Amino acid sequence: MAFSLRFFGAACLALTLAALPSGLGAQAVTPLVMPKAPQPLLPRSFAGWTPAAPPRTGATPDAGDLADADVLKEYGFKDYAAAGYTRGGHHLTVRARRFADATGAYGAFTFYRHPGMHVENIGTEAAAAGDEVLFWTGNTLVDAIFDAAPDKAALKALADAIPAARGPDSVAPALPQHLPAQGLQPDTVHYYIGPAAYARSGAPLPSSLIDFTRDPEVVTAQYANHDGKGALTIVEYPTPQIAIARAKAIEDQLKPGTGSAAPAVHRSGPLVAVTSGDLSFADARDLLDKVKYEAEVTVDHARSYVSEVKKTARLVLGIIYLTFILGGSSMLVGLFLGGGRALIRRLRGKPISSLNDEDFITLNLGS
Repeated sequence: MAFSLRFFGAACLALTLAALPSGLGAQAVTPLVMPKAPQPLLPRSFAGWTPAAPPRTGATPDAGDLADADVLKEYGFKDYAAAGYTRGGHHLTVRARRFADATGAYGAFTFYRHPGMHVENIGTEAAAAGDEVLFWTGNTLVDAIFDAAPDKAALKALADAIPAARGPDSVAPALPQHLPAQGLQPDTVHYYIGPAAYARSGAPLPSSLIDFTRDPEVVTAQYANHDGKGALTIVEYPTPQIAIARAKAIEDQLKPGTGSAAPAVHRSGPLVAVTSGDLSFADARDLLDKVKYEAEVTVDHARSYVSEVKKTARLVLGIIYLTFILGGSSMLVGLFLGGGRALIRRLRGKPISSLNDEDFITLNLGS
């Protein structure tokens, strides 16, 4: 009988543990996930184009980019791959540069894009001129040069084959969205996060006015209308306090002899907008008034992300479930054992309870 009770108790304990909520088990045990092998930056083939030789790869700029190595470093350059592809007697040269995030890829795209390139629908954004097509997707910038007319359909397949960026790394900078659309020349938009790219691309304002030691983001663009042409520079500083100080410094330096009738400086939150060139007073004022900062709070998490609040709630619910399971199991065990014992006593003709038993042990010393 004692062995049967021990066996039954062990079985109940095993069933109880098996019935624990899956959330507790998931939190207690973290599965070991093997890291995936890195995906090649360029595919072996796409849309019928096959490589003429294995691609060249490296974690430092190749020979063709050495002159702009400091610019690529500012944008967060990670590695590159370059390869030649052939199809039907035609040749295609592809160079892909990968950056730490989409901000770097977009910035490098605006640096290498030159005025006169027309917009193409390839990747996230593309520009083309003659036999060259420049596009970026995710955190990768791709420069493709054909020996004949560009095969845009093939480049779309190439863009789909480029390894995708994940999470916050795939989010493009929001600053260019503050550029007013009216009169904007899209092929002149440039985005900077460092002084090397800013100085080398012929930006309209001196680098000293921007003060890159404050870690700003800068976007510039050319505008044209019936009254003249000019440029708009928007600088976003980390805090509004820094923007206030820099706006005053820029305005003080531009007052003497700016050569423009336009109101030079406008601030909105952490944004400082500056006009330059031959824009009329009305056009410049209209541009500056459209640069407005609206604070937005966004949180980027991977799909599998679980907040600490949810983790705590799951733990509390798991404890409650466990309490009910253990309590219910105890009641069932008590009913089974107590009821079984009472049934056995009844079948043996004894009272259900043993409180009234008069049986006692005697030593029979008299015999």
